[in-house]
Amino acid sequence: MSEGRFAGRVALVTGAGRGMGACHARLLALGGARVVVQGRDGESVEQIATGIRTSGGEALAVAGDVSREEDVARNLDEAEAAFGPVGILVNNAGVASFGGTEAVTEESFDRVFGVNLAGTFLMTRRVVPGMKAARAGKIVNISSRFGQVGAPVSIDYCASKSGVHGLTKAWAKELAPWNICVNCVAPGGVWTEMGLAEHGGAEGIRKIEQSVPLKRWAQPEEMSHAVAFLAGPESDFITGQVLPANGGATMAGI
Repeated sequence: MSEGRFAGRVALVTGAGRGMGACHARLLALGGARVVVQGRDGESVEQIATGIRTSGGEALAVAGDVSREEDVARNLDEAEAAFGPVGILVNNAGVASFGGTEAVTEESFDRVFGVNLAGTFLMTRRVVPGMKAARAGKIVNISSRFGQVGAPVSIDYCASKSGVHGLTKAWAKELAPWNICVNCVAPGGVWTEMGLAEHGGAEGIRKIEQSVPLKRWAQPEEMSHAVAFLAGPESDFITGQVLPANGGATMAGI
């Protein structure tokens, strides 16, 4: 796996213990990156990292909560001690919430914003000095189509993902002088454990799929290919963009 488009690069993926994050980590490793697999569940991230190593790649598992500054600092210290400065950061960690305005509690609001928005900020702030020193870097944030079009039952989630878009554009302008590109992937429906749990299983998802122009939800690997494009050399002249990978859902206004 040492030969590839990401050879010699160190990539950190948050929320990589399952779902899309695990797929992102595997694909970056397949391209030759040394991957730091980050997530709250130490057993899950170690399982993903072990799988990468078994396949011939290089991977390190680090466990922590991206909404806690002390965890972020510890995780980055571990990553840099093992592999060196992070050159590719994928801010994938996220939590969902479903409820209208009156149903959202202060606790759930703080948790959603803590992981989805503050976590993205804290992790990025920690890797930026190394990227500036190298005068190169790729930051890929993961948001949602709900951050673009909204949803009536995901108030705090929509707001947090819209905030990720704002961070993406602000960082793109701020960090461009150091050749650091910052972009965002905004997925639509994706077949993950989280998606299944939130929509009543496979049958619930199949009903929703009929409203998508492509008549299906994405497989996690399809989001990973979008991430890899924005993390790779092919996107060196792209920054500050939100890529709506959603099967045409936003085009259709859903």
